[in-house]
Amino acid sequence: MSAYNSFAVVGGGMIGLPIINALAARHVSIVLLSRPDSSAKTVPSGVQVVKVDYTDAAAAAAVFKAHNVDVVLSTVNSVASAAQKSLVEAARLAAVKLFVPSEYGMPTEGHTEGVVGDKNRIAGKYLLDWSAGIPSTRFYTGLFIDLIPWLVGHSEHGKFRIVGKGEAPASYTAAADVAGFVAHVLTTLPRSELENRVFRLEGDRASMKDLGALFKAPVEHVDHITGEAGGLKTRLLTAGDTGRGSTGWDEITKAEGSGIKAAGSANALWPGHQWKTIKDFHNL
Repeated sequence: MSAYNSFAVVGGGMIGLPIINALAARHVSIVLLSRPDSSAKTVPSGVQVVKVDYTDAAAAAAVFKAHNVDVVLSTVNSVASAAQKSLVEAARLAAVKLFVPSEYGMPTEGHTEGVVGDKNRIAGKYLLDWSAGIPSTRFYTGLFIDLIPWLVGHSEHGKFRIVGKGEAPASYTAAADVAGFVAHVLTTLPRSELENRVFRLEGDRASMKDLGALFKAPVEHVDHITGEAGGLKTRLLTAGDTGRGSTGWDEITKAEGSGIKAAGSANALWPGHQWKTIKDFHNL
């Protein structure tokens, strides 16, 4: 059994709240750290919500200490990823046993630039190289199945607007499955199987052209995505078109990994679970 009994989830967004719900179902101690200006969160009974400035390491550490936190799970979005350094410092001050950085996307190992590079430095260098030596656990999930219509604009105009050829296969996992898996391994596996480990999930696998056919939608190739979050969508689609959207992608070799580095290799750690497919999730 896991040696972890008390968890702090930082951020109550699309993946933070599902993780809280999944952990709550396992009857462990949970505290949610929410920004002072964020809206009220609806959480399961017994989950305590504390509003705190993530960039204030001392304040965050005080919360971790007050709740005897074993594991900190950061679920801050890419815009707030810089706040993770302060959270790592807070975890060090509070003698936290494990830090789960905000990954929940494509593999970050080997990257040095942009948001993906920032994520890699947190888990691949900042946590490991620091004198504190806080162990970390990374979860690579690919794109959330939930977000496919948003990414390509299908929910707006019924088309699949994509950047590039759209032929590279990518990994997709439903947010609920990600949350369930995270809660499962953190509360069942021993510390030796969690510390400084990478878990590669994959609920389904498809190229953008495959998805267009699945949704019975016309595929339109564009140079970039415009409108709200257009820059982010363009970056995600561009990365996916190079193969980096697969959770088995190795940025060093520019190829798919094998064994425990293969896409979906961690799925087997949740025996008996039925992973949601894109078709089933979107009722196609």
